[in-house]
Amino acid sequence: MFSIRCIESTIRIMLLAAFLLVLTPLSADDKHGHANQLPNMFTSTNAHGKDATYSTAGFIDLNNPFFKNLGSNGRSCASCHIPSQGWTITPRGVQAIFDKTAGLDPIFRLVDGANSPTADVSTVEKRREAYSMLLNKGNIRVGIGIPADAEFILVEADDPYGFANENELSLFRRPMPTTNLKFLSTVMWDGRETTQDANSTDCIYGTAVCFSPVSFDLSTQSNHATLGHAEALRELTQEERDAIVAFELELFTAQIHDKKAGELTAEKGRGGPKKLVKQDYYFGINDTLVGDYKTLAPFNSEVMALYDRWNRYAPGNSHQVKSARAAIARGEDLFNSKPIQITGVSGINDDLGVAVLPGTCTTCHNTPNSGNHSTPMPLNIGIADESRRTPDMPLYTLQNKATGEIVKSTDPGRALITGKWKDIGRFKGPILRAVASRPPYFHDGSAANLAEVVEFYNNRFSMGLTTQEKADLVAFLAAL
Repeated sequence: MFSIRCIESTIRIMLLAAFLLVLTPLSADDKHGHANQLPNMFTSTNAHGKDATYSTAGFIDLNNPFFKNLGSNGRSCASCHIPSQGWTITPRGVQAIFDKTAGLDPIFRLVDGANSPTADVSTVEKRREAYSMLLNKGNIRVGIGIPADAEFILVEADDPYGFANENELSLFRRPMPTTNLKFLSTVMWDGRETTQDANSTDCIYGTAVCFSPVSFDLSTQSNHATLGHAEALRELTQEERDAIVAFELELFTAQIHDKKAGELTAEKGRGGPKKLVKQDYYFGINDTLVGDYKTLAPFNSEVMALYDRWNRYAPGNSHQVKSARAAIARGEDLFNSKPIQITGVSGINDDLGVAVLPGTCTTCHNTPNSGNHSTPMPLNIGIADESRRTPDMPLYTLQNKATGEIVKSTDPGRALITGKWKDIGRFKGPILRAVASRPPYFHDGSAANLAEVVEFYNNRFSMGLTTQEKADLVAFLAAL
């Protein structure tokens, strides 16, 4: 005989399945839709068209612990990693949930959903104010203190929400998507779940710096997330961890349809998740500095090869489709080859001892057809600089203990993990596939759309992009 808890759990899963299926209409490939699963190649819409998710398991299993409440506050992994929102969350999606539940859905919890864990959430309007960063930018609050042995101290915390302090800085960050994880080299924006392992074979070329397999890191991350975000009263069992990790590593998501260009698999286009499943990846597959770790081939800047065949107009299509596909192909070429004079980037220029490094977009997004970096490489491109601070963000004044140097940052990034001065403002780059489904962009959601992302890089590195080139790059990124 089922317990009340079991019955409630079953009902919750069925309701979740129904909700997700409403948000994600079935495609022609969908043949096995059931209450406890989502079918393969289920689609969801975004501003540029539709993405699709494919699982190597054959379907999306809603009975997986990923979708179960394993904590004490009603949350599951899927609370902040929603299939119909690019396996993360978006402001539009979160606002819809708020309106439907009056801000009482499990995603709205003081521990990390609110601007401050001490915020007043007694009324709907107070909840709307307390969860404004989540509602407006899809940002989760991450609380991390300064390491005791850090090379710096906190001089001042200018927090508009009146909470942040030396013991717990409030860091507002976008949840990373839980799909396409086959291509991961670093787990979390600051790499805090990426562990070194002297016995691993995944080592930085020519060094003894080696890293645990991503499956190990995802296992510890799932446990830490459940204990923290879900406020669990116990650690996950190994069986639960293994099930979550296996589920995540089976998922592949990519844009499948563009509003202007049509199907992204047409005319030998290689969009969509099925081609992505077959894409090779291993640690150091195309390292920018030393080339391929296995084949010893030199670095290949032609990282993206999805739409190169669209450089030739496809017969039989409308003028709009021809033009849109040509723009995507041009954008891919720009991504691969447009020169960028990389300067002032902590993690590149300082580590290599070069003032200027000639490169392209693929210098940092070097994994073939995924856009990830093939080895851990946290960089500071200036996203968290004081100059980019907006009134809704805290600002932290940090001082070097040895030199007295002062830096102001909205998020010290990797430095809060290592304690190293040089790591202030360093973050990993995200996997770019299905990027159209998860605005806003950068770790803090400071770029509302892909056009703002392109404009940031154009200004940051004085690329001199024309209006057409900007549009082409956006078209290409949206087709990933």
